[in-house]
Amino acid sequence: MSSTFHSPFPIPRIYWRTEDLVVVGLFAALAKVVSLAIALVGGGMNPFTLFLKNGVSTALLVVLVARVGRFGVLALQLFVTHMVSLLMFGGGMISFLPALAIALFCDGLIALFGGYRRLAAVLAGVALYDFLLRGISIGMSMLSARENAGMVMMAAVMIVPGYFGCLLVGLPFGAKFVKELRHAGIVREV
Repeated sequence: MSSTFHSPFPIPRIYWRTEDLVVVGLFAALAKVVSLAIALVGGGMNPFTLFLKNGVSTALLVVLVARVGRFGVLALQLFVTHMVSLLMFGGGMISFLPALAIALFCDGLIALFGGYRRLAAVLAGVALYDFLLRGISIGMSMLSARENAGMVMMAAVMIVPGYFGCLLVGLPFGAKFVKELRHAGIVREV
């Protein structure tokens, strides 16, 4: 006889499936590799490569969020990305806690405005996530170079083309990829 307890009430799944964790890790690694390849092929950090690499990263992020479809996916992706940056470059941990708060906030907004299966909610959440992360970047630049306004302007010049890449390339192509992957059965619908 089995001694397992069966509850009459549905118990929510509070753990992450191994498949979802692998997908988050793969997409984080893929975004890093593709961004580095675009920067190397494009000749360094010029406005065109910033535009393109941020667009590709945002498209991958949209596909990741729609594919995993769980609260906390942005936060987990941010954690993995920051750990990789820490191990590869030895920095980036100063902005981790504010970025984690932004990721959880945007995850909450996606869940509140229709969930992870609604493409419009995913696109709005990722767009806000990218915008607020760039705000943190400019804020950190202002803190570190308060006596030199030219340095802050240089950071803004580097951030603005990247965000336009997110808006003009990343979100539309991410939406297109999600629609095609839903037809293929890779991104599941409710």
